[in-house]
Parts: sequence; C-alpha cells; structure tokens
Amino acid sequence: MKRLMSVSIIIILLVLTCIVFAEEVPLAPPAVPEAAQSAPAPKVDTGDTAWVLISTALVMLMTPGLALFYGGMVRRKNVLGTIMQSFIALGVISIVWVLYGYSLAFGPDIGHFIGSLDWAGLKNVGLDPNPDYSATIPHQAFMIFQMMFAVITPALITGAFAERFKFSTYILFLVLWATFAYAPVAHWVWGLGGWIRNLGALDFAGGLVVHITSGVSALAAALVVGKRKGYNKEPMPPHNLTMTFLGAALLWFGWFGFNGGSAVASGALATSAFVVTHIATAAAALSWMTAEWMHRGKPTALGAVSGAVAGLVAITPASGFVGPMSSIVIGLAAGVICYMAVNLKTKLGYDDSLDAVGVHGVGGTWGAIATGLFASKAINSAGNDGLFFGNASLLVNQLISIGAAWVYSFVVTLIILKVLDLTLGLRVNEESEFIGLDQSVHGESGYTS
Repeated sequence: MKRLMSVSIIIILLVLTCIVFAEEVPLAPPAVPEAAQSAPAPKVDTGDTAWVLISTALVMLMTPGLALFYGGMVRRKNVLGTIMQSFIALGVISIVWVLYGYSLAFGPDIGHFIGSLDWAGLKNVGLDPNPDYSATIPHQAFMIFQMMFAVITPALITGAFAERFKFSTYILFLVLWATFAYAPVAHWVWGLGGWIRNLGALDFAGGLVVHITSGVSALAAALVVGKRKGYNKEPMPPHNLTMTFLGAALLWFGWFGFNGGSAVASGALATSAFVVTHIATAAAALSWMTAEWMHRGKPTALGAVSGAVAGLVAITPASGFVGPMSSIVIGLAAGVICYMAVNLKTKLGYDDSLDAVGVHGVGGTWGAIATGLFASKAINSAGNDGLFFGNASLLVNQLISIGAAWVYSFVVTLIILKVLDLTLGLRVNEESEFIGLDQSVHGESGYTS
C-alpha cells in the first residue's frame, strides 16, 4: 500500500508539472527587432534535419539493443528483470528530459555548472533552430537527439548490479541520477557556458558524458549494492549468448547514429565520424578476441562482442576529431585495455556483473585520453590538435576533464545510493534473489519451458 501511494504521488507530481509547464510551441518565429533584422535568420536544412532524426531513431534503438545485450548475459531467471531495467529507462528519462532535464543540461548557463529552468517543459524549445547548438535543424530535433543519450546512459549502469536490484528503487534512482549526475556533466561538456567546454576539452559524442559517468557510477553501485549471492562460489554463466549477439549487433548499428549524428548535420564530418566508428569497433573486436585467445586458449563469442562494444565506447569521444588510421590504433588498444580491466575485477573483489566498469568506465577513459593524443584539426577545424599533432595542452585538458567526471560521478552516485538504501533499500531479499527477479518482481517468465 505504501509503495502504491508513493507511485501515485510521483505520477500526480509529474502530471501537475506537465500542466504548469505545458505550452503550445509557436509554429511561426517570434517578431525580430528592426535592429536585428539585417542578420540572416537561421534556416532549417531538410537534409541535416533528416539525418539527425534518423540518428535519433538509431540511438533510441540502442537502448533495446542494450537490453538484449545485457539480458543474454544474466541467468535465465533474471532475463526479463534485466531487460526491463533498460526498457523502462526509455519511459522514465524521456519524461524527465521534457520536464526539466534538457533545460538543466543545455539551458541558459548558471555559473558554468548547470543550465537554468528557462526551458523546462520545453518552453522556448521550438521548431526553429537554436544557433547555439545548430543553425540548420529545429531546436526540438536537437533536444530529442540528446534525449536518447540521456536515456541509455543510466541504463548502462544496470550492468553493475544486475540480478539483485529492487525495481521500485531503480525507478527513483533513474530520476535522481539523471537530475544530479547526468545533467550537470552534460552541461559542463556540451552546454553553452559549461566549464569543460570553455576549458577546451573535446568530447564529440559522449566519452565523458555517457561512458565515464555511467562506468564510474557502475563502480560505485557495485561497491554499495554488494555481490550477488553465490558470487565466486557457484557458476553464473550467460544463459543466452545468441541474444547477447543480437543486442551487440543492434548497438553497433545504432552507434552510427550515436557518433555520426553528433555532427548535427549531414556532410563530411558526419561521414568521417561514421567511418572511424566502424573501423575502431572492428579493430577492438579483433584485439579483445586475440588477447583472450592468447590468455585463455580459446576465442569466445562473448569476448568478440565485448571487444566490439569496447571499441564503440573508446571511439565515441574521438569520433569527430580523428582519422581512419588513428581509429585503428584507438580500437586495437581499447580491446586489450578493456579485456585487462574486466579481468582485474576478480582480483579487486567487486561484482560488476556485466562488465559496465571495465568496458564503459575504462573504455570511455581511454577514448578521452586518445582524443588528446590523436585529435587533428585537419579532420575537424572546430576541434584541436592533440599531442601527436604538436599540441600537448589538449591532452592536459582531457586529463582534467576525465578527473572531474570520475570524481563527480562517483561521489554523486554514492550519495544517491546511500540515501536510497537508507530509505527504500537497494536489494531484493534473499528469497527473491534466489527465485529470480522475473518471478519475484515481475510475476512472469522469459521462457515457457
């Protein structure tokens, strides 16, 4: 009953907030003062808009892809519970993003730390371009493209606490984490006036904002939530690697929109980002497989797809700033580095169930460092040259931004989890964990036999 009342209160508050901020978006641009009429107004480009909308759909597909990728890696009694954690993020974060999340991340700057609430409820977010972010696509197109990044990022964290986290607590965790962890870092890096953007650090598509924040938060979650019952005492192999393969394929496919769409236009830069995304991913799949083959004696299917995801993660921050040969190096290194990081967790003693820390936290960190090494203004004149092109200052700025993202994400996530643990509790009880989340939490089964 108390849980039902809590959910009802949350729904009522969301409805009231929608009513307060609801506003019809004007189809015509506001009147322009005569003094400003001489400057040409930003004009929507249909080709750029089409590419960004397609990219938005591709990134949206990545979250169900992640659900399958993670779902196949858990035991069969937890497949639906794991899939639901990713899928429900589409619902929760989408609403949060519209109500206030987008405004906090990209709205008018407050102290170089966070956006104001001037755009809450998508007020002032219309169908004309906002030249601060793109002069050729509708502001709402940019908003919804960024929404899909906000959706998948907390879903990535679930890999650290799979098979044991309370679903009711998870929903509130999504809201709190998107508000206090994701939105500020997104504003620092991408928001006009954000301090990391002003510093000159580069993150084309989310190495800092998506992968470091989620990977570091996953580490905090694994430490606070604790190990699965029977961890290191009984086998816990993936129950359906075919499903994981399908999920990885969807992630690879969607990532072309993730990185290519971050050019926010259809053209040469989007093409370059698209090309290096594929090359780095292929290289990482090969290097992880080879490292595992040499280390364990057999090349596994799980290793190959894990390597591909590691390559996707690592190239993300660099994708708009590096060329094909650099992307090969980034991918090859990512496969080996992330493979080593994943194996290190057993020595350190934490249960990162689905390797969110080793792949996203470590892979995102390597990608951000690699951007400081391999970035070239020959690829993107709006970027900068990295260390290997004669500019050591970019690497310094990358390291500063990495350190800030690591510390902030870990501390904020730790606080959120501690508060939730003291109030709602983080884990299901032992009986529910033994039965599995599918039956104990959702009352259904992923398989009939």
